[in-house]
This record gives sequence, structure tokens and C-alpha cells, in this order.
Amino acid sequence: MSRPYTPKVVTANRLREGDVVYLTADDRWTPHHHEAELIVDEAHAQMRLLHAAAQKLLVVGAYLADAKPGAKGPEPVHFREAFRTRGPSNYDHGKQADLRA
Repeated sequence: MSRPYTPKVVTANRLREGDVVYLTADDRWTPHHHEAELIVDEAHAQMRLLHAAAQKLLVVGAYLADAKPGAKGPEPVHFREAFRTRGPSNYDHGKQADLRA
């Protein structure tokens, strides 16, 4: 018996800056996990991943990450993905600096 499909988001790193980004339903790349498209169908997830991987001038390392529905949008399921939503951990810039403002 197969396991039920776990919802996913497409994530990658922006080629120019290296920032973590997420693919939205309207084909934008956003730095905010909660704006990502929550994909609940495995075949659709594979199509979205192929679409993301083809954008070689914008992003690198696209993959599907497990997610769950949340009050404001998709939420990460695993520690690694939750950690990636917070931005660089070596010093205060990017997403971390934005949280202070």
C-alpha cells in the first residue's frame, strides 16, 4: 500500500543573490514561504518542478519540499525548510534584517 501524497512547494535559490525563493501559483519567485503555491497533486508537482528547473537564468537547485496548509499559507514541515525560511544564519541581513524593521 502506498503512502498518501504529502503536499509540496517548489523551492530554489535565486541565481544572482543566492537567496531562498519559492514558486507561486502565478509563476513568480518569492522569498516568502507563505506565498508559495501549495501543491497537493503529485503529477502537478512534477510539472511545476520541471517548469522551475527550466528557469536556469533565474534560479538553481529547484526541488520539491514538504509543506502543510497554514493560516497564512503553506508552512514548512521539516526543520531544514523552516531554517531556510529565516535566511542566512551567519550575520544579520536579508530576511533577518527585514524582520527587525
